[in-house]
Amino acid sequence: MQTSRRHFIKTAGAGLAGIGLLPVLRPFQQLSGSLISTRFPRALPESLGISSEGILAFINAANASGISWHSFMLLRHGRVVAEGWWQPFAADYVHSLYSLSKSFTSTAIGMLVKEGKLDIHQKVISFFPKDLPEQPSANLQQMTVKHLLTMNTGHGTDTLPFLWQAKGPWTQAFLAQPVAFEPGTHFLYNTGATYMLGAILYAITGQTLQEYLAPRLFEPLGMTGYDWEKSPQGLNVAGYGLRVKTEDIAKLGQLYLQEGQWNGKELLTKSWVKEATGYQTSSQQGNGDWAQGYGYQFWQCRHGAFRGDGAYGQYCIVIPGKDVVLAVTSQTPDMQRSLDIMWEHLLPAIHDNPLPDNPSQQATLQKALERLVLPVVTGAKSVPLISRYQNKNWVPDNNDFNVTSMQFNFSDKGCTWTAKIATGVTTLRCGWEKWVMNKDRQLYSFPEAGNNHAPTQVAGTATWVNDHTLQLNLRFVETFHGDKIRCTFEGDKLSVTFLDSITEMNPTGTDKRKPLTAVMQG
Repeated sequence: MQTSRRHFIKTAGAGLAGIGLLPVLRPFQQLSGSLISTRFPRALPESLGISSEGILAFINAANASGISWHSFMLLRHGRVVAEGWWQPFAADYVHSLYSLSKSFTSTAIGMLVKEGKLDIHQKVISFFPKDLPEQPSANLQQMTVKHLLTMNTGHGTDTLPFLWQAKGPWTQAFLAQPVAFEPGTHFLYNTGATYMLGAILYAITGQTLQEYLAPRLFEPLGMTGYDWEKSPQGLNVAGYGLRVKTEDIAKLGQLYLQEGQWNGKELLTKSWVKEATGYQTSSQQGNGDWAQGYGYQFWQCRHGAFRGDGAYGQYCIVIPGKDVVLAVTSQTPDMQRSLDIMWEHLLPAIHDNPLPDNPSQQATLQKALERLVLPVVTGAKSVPLISRYQNKNWVPDNNDFNVTSMQFNFSDKGCTWTAKIATGVTTLRCGWEKWVMNKDRQLYSFPEAGNNHAPTQVAGTATWVNDHTLQLNLRFVETFHGDKIRCTFEGDKLSVTFLDSITEMNPTGTDKRKPLTAVMQG
């Protein structure tokens, strides 16, 4: 992906919710939902013309790729033919979507248009008379809702960092940015533009995106447990920050594959679906699947497909000619490579007609799906001095996390790290070279700025990489990030260092968190 898209991912890695600005953001708000989540029917791959052997080839290639795959779900004719989660990820957990959230925002705009409350040719400035600069430029005055949808606002750089840094309303900060090009003439991936779509919806309805979509999308499609990050002004951030389950991603794709129809009801007009998922503008030339064109917060793909996608590898892929939907969550710095693996192995597996039943391959595929697991670091499960560190009290120097004491408990099953901090006690359980899920959803106490600021289920593994170094490996399964914690014991001294999974993907990246240094007491 070229400059604008890479800029978003780079900025996201530095702190998607704002570099140093996290304290001003509104928290995620959980919608527990009384509605029971509905599920797609399941079918054997061959019955719908898909080869189990081809799906297995995809799984093998995914496992060999070095990419951190988290989940996938493959549908044909509205039925799931294969699905899998790499442990510790699981079907019941929500997952951060990053920019795949944009496609949900676009859906809300399509519904607003269907209700006759919005014309996408309306001028953006007409919705924010109190937030305008004193002398709006000619280009700003020409900007329409459609320009926001198609990333053709005319800005020369993504406006999102300026929104994060704003002391006032984000809408005001967006409108204050120079519009270097005539709107409609310059494609630039601009997450601030998506925020403005949510702000326009709020200006018209008085509802946030989450509130507006609840009865119109989330409830009809049986989505529950979702949440969406908010700006300091209380609006959903629109261009990122939504968390839903893998099957919910597939539901969005199926809705668009069905041209806006769901259970006999029209949620979106056929014309809107055609416009939103069709070619509206050129995109990033010479950039693989990102060079095929852009619609309304949806990308065109090769092979006659379209998709919504999010940073580091979140995908909702729809192939109308094959009547196929593919939902994927993952973490990778090379999103094109992920797509290449899907195209190379899954496309040839799809045939026009049902295939002969293949119980042997189906059984092999099922075993492979059941054995999906993220790799774990291996070393030793015990060291000669382990009893010396058992339940000892470690008192750190002054530190950025306000940790006042730490203890390690070792058992046959794993390691439990307990830290007392100013806000209470945090406990992390890690299995010996095996993923163990901590009992409660928690807000991670040791985040790098911008990452892991949402409450999440945490899974961990532990191993001794040498006689003096204990490594804890964490996965935040509802945000997708991870953390590598190294605890180095030297007599009565302890050093704890951190390496988050986003930084680890970047060969030149540096984790900015300072190590914890502590001494043993008692």
